[in-house]
Amino acid sequence: MKSSHEFYLVYTLSLLFGLTCIIIVTTWSKGYRGGFAWDGSAKMFNWHPVCMVTGLVVLYGNATLVYRFPFTWSSSKFILKLVHATLNLGALSLAIIGLVAAFGFHNKMHIPNLYSLHSWVGFAAIILFGCQWLLGFLAFLLPCTPLWLRAAYKDLHAFFGLGILVMAIAASVSGINEKLIFVLNVPNSTGPYKNLPPEACLANVLGLMLFCFSLTIAQMLLKHKWQRPNACGTVISDATEPLLTEN
Repeated sequence: MKSSHEFYLVYTLSLLFGLTCIIIVTTWSKGYRGGFAWDGSAKMFNWHPVCMVTGLVVLYGNATLVYRFPFTWSSSKFILKLVHATLNLGALSLAIIGLVAAFGFHNKMHIPNLYSLHSWVGFAAIILFGCQWLLGFLAFLLPCTPLWLRAAYKDLHAFFGLGILVMAIAASVSGINEKLIFVLNVPNSTGPYKNLPPEACLANVLGLMLFCFSLTIAQMLLKHKWQRPNACGTVISDATEPLLTEN
């Protein structure tokens, strides 16, 4: 019971951090960068950080926790797989929208695509995420997939799941820094980045909140006693848990 209370305390913190991230990135895009549109302008680009933070970080981070909630441990494993896959698909969809928004703005403004480290890490994270979702669907949701293949792939699936979150955080933080350098170190800005104007303070806080969110997610994923137990009530590793059980 104590362990369950600890889990929900950490999860509450992660929800607060995640919600704060979404509020800050939306405030930044709407209050300082002019709002949203879908016309190839800078307002179209504003969808990029909002979709990436909301989808590739916050929603994705919560999707990784589906098997960790104590109240789900007596639920159908197949239902949990569907919830996990659906949440991840939603996160991937938002990430793709954010990617399209960035490419659309760059193409309209004749700005090269995929030249910065931020873009390389972010694009790699989305490609890996897409492959991860497809392979996860084929391995764990198709009834014809052999059990030995599921068992062989499961640890790799969990490893890359956490790896994608790390890449998403790295891409987000580098993107925040890159955006601030681009928009603040120009004439008619609210002030140079080095003077730390209010916009820079807000965006820097966003970066810190992203780190806090990722740390709470990582703790919930990696703590052994918060893993889903088997039918006898003992905690078992993801590598040995039966993959086709319905409860």
